[in-house]
Amino acid sequence: MKKIAVLGLGKVGALAARLLHDSGFEVYAYDQHSPREELPFSVQSADLKAYDGLLQMFKGVDAVLSCLPYQLNVGVATAAHATGIHYFDLTEDVPTTKAIIEMSETAKGLMAPQCGLAPGFVGIVGAKQIGDFDDCRSCRMRVGALPQNPTGLMGYAFNWSPDGVVNEYLNDCEVIEDGVRKWVSPMEWLETVYIDGMKLEAFTTSGGLGTMCETYLGKVANIDYKTMRYPGHAELMNFFFHELLMRERRQEAGEILVHAKPPTDNDVVYVHVASEGTIDGRPRREEFVRAYKPIEIGGQMRTAIAWTTSASVVAVIEMVRDGALPATGFLKQEDIPLDGFLKTRTGSLYAA
Repeated sequence: MKKIAVLGLGKVGALAARLLHDSGFEVYAYDQHSPREELPFSVQSADLKAYDGLLQMFKGVDAVLSCLPYQLNVGVATAAHATGIHYFDLTEDVPTTKAIIEMSETAKGLMAPQCGLAPGFVGIVGAKQIGDFDDCRSCRMRVGALPQNPTGLMGYAFNWSPDGVVNEYLNDCEVIEDGVRKWVSPMEWLETVYIDGMKLEAFTTSGGLGTMCETYLGKVANIDYKTMRYPGHAELMNFFFHELLMRERRQEAGEILVHAKPPTDNDVVYVHVASEGTIDGRPRREEFVRAYKPIEIGGQMRTAIAWTTSASVVAVIEMVRDGALPATGFLKQEDIPLDGFLKTRTGSLYAA
């Protein structure tokens, strides 16, 4: 795997493309608009919704990374499947992933969705912890992408796709509870979490577990994923979506929220993964707790959410190229070894 197409050059896509280039890949980048930064490879304008155009685009490459809105990923994955190349994306959308799993059964290349932060990196960490126990009774994964200096009652800034955030807040969430695989409502199971003395709240959101419930059913009694926010956020979002019925107007809801709480460059990504069980017959708890902040890459400061998301998928792509992961079928995030991930050129950013 040498040549890779990158579709979508927003903050995450442009940075992922740069990191791939720095890791030795021959990058072919496509977007409907010119990127905001100069990139060390050519960028072409393209209609990324046109299936025939995607087929032509993929004929000269070995793989594609989609950094597009989740609604476009099934079309991209279908074209990748038809041309026999590897497919990677960042989606948290459950129906999209199910469609890609079905494609992977007849794929000539590797189909690897959900390679971002959550799902993605957080599942790699969770799987590592589960594997450390003789018997694991619970694995709780929490991630929060937040402004470092919040204002207002909501305490938030939309540094991620508004469509993706609305999707996570409104779609049902898969969990394992007391050994039973089930679906629960989003923005519930509210709890308090402290990281470095910072008080946060955590609540259920959709898609963060990827395929972990399927993998660990019958092996781990309790698995769940929650999003972390500053206290009071969940109550306001429930009011907005349910009492004001904005759940019926998803696109408009996203537009309103981004207008009210625009992105900030001064962000932080909190990761809190904690598992409990027994080792050699003794109770034990393992924790992975980090607060990732903006860093400089390629001569520019990159937001925490941009670099953590892009670094995760690029590290996985490096592992596939280097033969550390399978080259065909469907890739589960929980099958990616954390130690190998952190040893890659790009994954080492997480260990800094």
